Amino acid sequence: MKYLLGLVLLFSPFINANEQPINGFGNYYNVPEHDKINSSTVFKIAFDVADGAKKGEQNNSINSLARFINMHVAHGVKPENIQLALVVHGSASVDVLANSEYKKRFSADNKNQALIEQLLANNTQVYVCGQSATHFKVTPELLIDGVKMSLSAMTAHAQLQQQGYTLNPF
Repeated sequence: MKYLLGLVLLFSPFINANEQPINGFGNYYNVPEHDKINSSTVFKIAFDVADGAKKGEQNNSINSLARFINMHVAHGVKPENIQLALVVHGSASVDVLANSEYKKRFSADNKNQALIEQLLANNTQVYVCGQSATHFKVTPELLIDGVKMSLSAMTAHAQLQQQGYTLNPF
């Protein structure tokens, strides 16, 4: 029986996010048997992203937020009950640059901009660490519209925790 379940999971379709709140991002696997999630569940979760994407590529850690949203909406959680926060620091600070500035610096499009714009439109707050941003010469006017500059990543996480956000350990 375990072998059969393993085969089912192995060959389960990768769910296409084009039918989800975050389009083109946030694919997830179908898990046919799992503990059910109460439809009234409210998620308030902060995600921490420090490692930047390779230049001109998408940051898979940022994509995790899209996966979280799409996966839970598909399993009955109301979109308005999913409140996420993304705290970006370290080398990922350049991943929240507006495409025009990113292109100037790296001669490539910022593959994270469309994802971040959709996250912002789906109950997600996005903060960049002011300490890392200053180090990487990222100023507020160079950010994707809607991304906020925090004094530091530590500050953003402390304030989010006071607002009832838990930290996603992944």
